[in-house]
Amino acid sequence: MIDEYVEAAVQRLLTEHSDLAEQGITVARRERTMLLRGEVESTARRDEIVRLVEEHFPDIPLWVDIGITRTNPPSEPEVLP
Repeated sequence: MIDEYVEAAVQRLLTEHSDLAEQGITVARRERTMLLRGEVESTARRDEIVRLVEEHFPDIPLWVDIGITRTNPPSEPEVLP
């Protein structure tokens, strides 16, 4: 069963894990599923978040809605006055 304690434990895992420290992911309950929502900078980071949650909470079905933030380097230097 997924209750507010499990939801808080998942959020705490994401924010307090020494290799992750992810604060940009929202954790919510949706009936019998845990929803992970937000944006991260790479697919590797998203995969690590999912792996970590599945490893610590193997009996909880996940719905992952974590997008990848697209960032491109500037095409020209910024000129300051």
